[in-house]
Amino acid sequence: MSEKQKKQALLFLLDLLYVIVIGLFFALVWYRYYAAHLWIEPFFAKGNYVMVGVYALIYLMMGRLYGAFDHRNARISEVIYSNAVGVVITHFLMYVLTCFLMRHLPPVGPILMLTAGAVAVSIPWAWLCKTYLKHAMPAEKTLLLYDNENARQNGAMIIRKMSWRFQLLAQAEVIDDCAAAIALIDELKPEAIMMCGIHSSPRNTLLKYCISRGIPVFVRPNIGDFLVNSATEMQMANLPVMLCQSANPGFLYAFVKRFMDIVLGLVGFVIFSPFMLVAAICIKAYDGGPVLYSQVRLTKDRKPFKVYKFRSMRVDAEKDGVARLATANDDRITPVGKVIRAIRVDEMPQIFCILKGDMSIVGPRPERPSIADDYEKDMPEFALRLQVKAGLTGYAQVYGKYNTEPYDKLQMDLMYISRLSLVTDLKIILMTIKILFMPESTEGIAEGKTTAQK
Repeated sequence: MSEKQKKQALLFLLDLLYVIVIGLFFALVWYRYYAAHLWIEPFFAKGNYVMVGVYALIYLMMGRLYGAFDHRNARISEVIYSNAVGVVITHFLMYVLTCFLMRHLPPVGPILMLTAGAVAVSIPWAWLCKTYLKHAMPAEKTLLLYDNENARQNGAMIIRKMSWRFQLLAQAEVIDDCAAAIALIDELKPEAIMMCGIHSSPRNTLLKYCISRGIPVFVRPNIGDFLVNSATEMQMANLPVMLCQSANPGFLYAFVKRFMDIVLGLVGFVIFSPFMLVAAICIKAYDGGPVLYSQVRLTKDRKPFKVYKFRSMRVDAEKDGVARLATANDDRITPVGKVIRAIRVDEMPQIFCILKGDMSIVGPRPERPSIADDYEKDMPEFALRLQVKAGLTGYAQVYGKYNTEPYDKLQMDLMYISRLSLVTDLKIILMTIKILFMPESTEGIAEGKTTAQK
């Protein structure tokens, strides 16, 4: 076992210790408050062990999904928050399962105490893991390679925001000739390399050179990488071939996805209808204007449709006829609008667009035609987002923000398109829960701008 593997093993043991601790907490709560009150005969020992095992399994799945164990790439606060979301979802699912086993509503107090305890224990656990990583795996001396200023800024931003993992050693521009970059690698002997925006030919040469010498490389992908990533691998005349084509999901996926949209849309309408009613009353009471507003947006194959939202801006917000995104501290947003935007209630009427079939729950967010046209003037590839139906949530919403730049948004949407599957859709739906309470995800664009472009 290498030294790096030994360090990773110890980190794994720290994570396992936390899982064992909260598993014991759950076992205590289960035996004390729930095990003896099942509608069938109370479980024997093995049945109770199974419940504890189910709890641990669900938590591990939720923890991995939300990034609770991603100590290397996240701040302590992010690990604690991610873990808290995973714990809450796990305990909710266990409570629902307990309801079925008891055939009545069990006391909620014990599960709430368990939740508070698990989150409290996660604070010293996250600190311990981060402290260990700080000493065992200090920031890697990183060489930044780029081929344009925007790419350099992106790479520098990643290194700066993840200072616990990367330490900028040097930076160099790479256009076509790799010789200077290779000489720099040999001279500086970096512990890691960050590549941003480099064209495929020199990048491939550098990748092969670095990998052959055991240097890890972090690559900011280009649009073509996502197109190749979605390719179908096959053999032709005894040779490997990759078929690249537009998104072409199978009938079963399309059928089940539409079925999920209808079922989850109806469930969402039932659950959120009280919140929608309150929002409608507040909007109407504030200024007497219309509760809803509609806009023409684009969906699959550039088909226009009307999207509906609760009105969060003044009635005359676009009286000049210019389509523009909301800016930070936008004075067009009403006090009621600030609240419903912060908790995402303004998006809820789109449930009707989903039920109608214009949108899906998961997919690229629909853009207004005029804004899409502006983006495509400088970036024709932006139209590639329209290979699939527009969605209420997607990769760009889960991992980006409202003001994410169009190129980055396109990359995240193409990442989704390259991985079309029901599992991917389910993961995005669950990940959306995590961002609901993160205010930076609704951060507006800069003052004086109409779109998210620089």
